[in-house]
Amino acid sequence: MVKRTDGTESPVIAESDADTEKPRVKYGELVILGYNGYLPQGDRGRRRSKFVLYKRGESNGVKRSKHYIVQSPQTSQAILDAKQHSISYTLSRNQAVIVEYKEDPDTDMFQEKATKWQDNVEIDGLTTNGVLIMHPKGQFCGGSAECGLWRETSVGGDVFSLRECRSAQQKGQPVYDETNTLQDGTLIDLCGATLLWRSAEGLRHSPTKKDLEKLVDEINAGRPQCPVGLNTLVIPRKVSLGDHVNQPYVYLNCGHVQGQHGWGQDKASNARRCPMCLELGPVVTLCMGVENAFYVDSGPPTYCFNPCGHMATEKTVKYWANVDIPHGTNGFQAVCPFCATPLQGSPGYIKLIFQDNLD
Repeated sequence: MVKRTDGTESPVIAESDADTEKPRVKYGELVILGYNGYLPQGDRGRRRSKFVLYKRGESNGVKRSKHYIVQSPQTSQAILDAKQHSISYTLSRNQAVIVEYKEDPDTDMFQEKATKWQDNVEIDGLTTNGVLIMHPKGQFCGGSAECGLWRETSVGGDVFSLRECRSAQQKGQPVYDETNTLQDGTLIDLCGATLLWRSAEGLRHSPTKKDLEKLVDEINAGRPQCPVGLNTLVIPRKVSLGDHVNQPYVYLNCGHVQGQHGWGQDKASNARRCPMCLELGPVVTLCMGVENAFYVDSGPPTYCFNPCGHMATEKTVKYWANVDIPHGTNGFQAVCPFCATPLQGSPGYIKLIFQDNLD
């Protein structure tokens, strides 16, 4: 949900459902971690790497109306009525609570089947595996943000500390000084997919895809060379499906960028010895992180993640290397936002060293 400036909350919709004939107010974008700006088969229908959210021409929000106890929720009128928005909370084998909702122009909600409880006259619950959120500390775009704490939101929108494990029956402790209202840079974990919320205002301060392409052009203008093959390396401006003849590679233990060659290969470990510093380690293709929503600043892409080789700015790489993404029932791990590959080693990234006029 999105807060209006007057404090009320407004429902949102995806770009594909918006009214294209009228000017639309853009709230922001929900970007899925791991796809670097595109799906392998392309964005089709609801299968896409990001969702642009706009204000609806007419609201579709709901709010609680009434609730009552029933013995068989599957046969209750509220459940059978397709026009009636309702949620069923199963308390026991022979008892359930039906919560009916009525239209409301200022709110929007979500639901599932899991831990539930009753507080005074209201009933609330958690989704089966939890909807987790993490607000960054500080301004996301600007290079000063830090990873916040992961929280869980209930069906009713309250905020709690994390359960002991993802699907535990006991809810966490209430967190009264935090809200579920999205802010620029908020992460939402749905137990299988992690999304980044970027507000329209935040995106205006972020680099565009054209800005990223220009940064790549500036590196290529320095004509970086492979010290072995002596050929000029060219970093692709966009995501490519295969390597090209001038494709750069990076030695992940030292950061030296070179071309494709067979010098120094260790057949036992498949590692290679860098001809510049003689450091032995893995070598991967160097490629640009092109999803601009993941960037926290507009600096040059002089760092890459280990082990995937996705390039980004120094502050962007260091920010994501310190963000623990939920993994499994109660684990966390730092990942590359462009491909969702778990980072390896400490600190999980390397500074790039080009053989060009930047040295």
